[in-house]
Amino acid sequence: MPEATATGVPTTAVASAPAPVRSRARRPGARAEALAAYGFLTPSYVLLGIFVLLPLAGALLVSLQRTDGFGTGEFVGLANYSRLLGDALFWRSLGNTVLFTAIVTPASMLLGLLIAVLLNTALPARGIFRSLIILPMAVSGVATGLIGVLVFDQNSGILNRLLGTVGIDPITWQSDAVPAFVTIVVATVWWRTGFTMLIYLAGLQGIGPDLYEAARLDGANAVQRFRNVTVPLLGPTTFFLGVLNVIYSFQVFDIVFVLTGGGPAGATSVLVTYAYETGFVTRDQGYAAAIGFVLLLFAMMFAAAQWRASRTREVTE
Repeated sequence: MPEATATGVPTTAVASAPAPVRSRARRPGARAEALAAYGFLTPSYVLLGIFVLLPLAGALLVSLQRTDGFGTGEFVGLANYSRLLGDALFWRSLGNTVLFTAIVTPASMLLGLLIAVLLNTALPARGIFRSLIILPMAVSGVATGLIGVLVFDQNSGILNRLLGTVGIDPITWQSDAVPAFVTIVVATVWWRTGFTMLIYLAGLQGIGPDLYEAARLDGANAVQRFRNVTVPLLGPTTFFLGVLNVIYSFQVFDIVFVLTGGGPAGATSVLVTYAYETGFVTRDQGYAAAIGFVLLLFAMMFAAAQWRASRTREVTE
């Protein structure tokens, strides 16, 4: 039998009694700091609600209606979304968007990384080269598209004129599907490589030279140092650029609209240009809003997949 203490309570009961929970003392001034933080965040949340959440809610409501943008629309539920399933041009636009993203995102990131590594070394006149590569960032998407028209126009473009001087037949950039798609890819990669290079260059300059020196002393050559030191340490930068590039690629509009207008015969039509044509040319704004929400869904899915892959890689490493 358990022994009793002087108070008559068994020793086992005393030993098994839970320890009293001590309340954590609040740090002086913590409440004031929390209120100040909420005060600083409130304007951002208000702007987010007014300019992002409310328009999204309105667009969702429009996507459930049949409307031309004038007067009161007719509520049709999910009819606009079910209509997407049998829309061949929608699926072609979606395929073009995915293909565009699959080509432009890795191409611009790879070129940006290679140029950043090159310009991070003791290259003569590297400041001039940096400025030249970053220069397209100062040009809008519409201006980039117009530059692309000057270069790729099949009748009077600079490139076809150069090809004609060496005896090569002019390429029908706007009349054939593959050349037309190539023009928007090349123009977009040229436009976005400078931004990618700038972000990668900032990441490279944050890597200490002692790591490269240690790898060099261990006998690693330039390729091994790049693969085992540079690439892993640029992982967060790569993830950031990957998410931005995927989201932008799904939202591309201006370059495609100016260069090809989605033609020929929908060969370069992407989801945003198709939504624009549906909403502002044929005036079927309920259906256009449904296309926009599907676009948002795909962009979020890609971003979530990239985030999950990045987190999984960090855990396994």
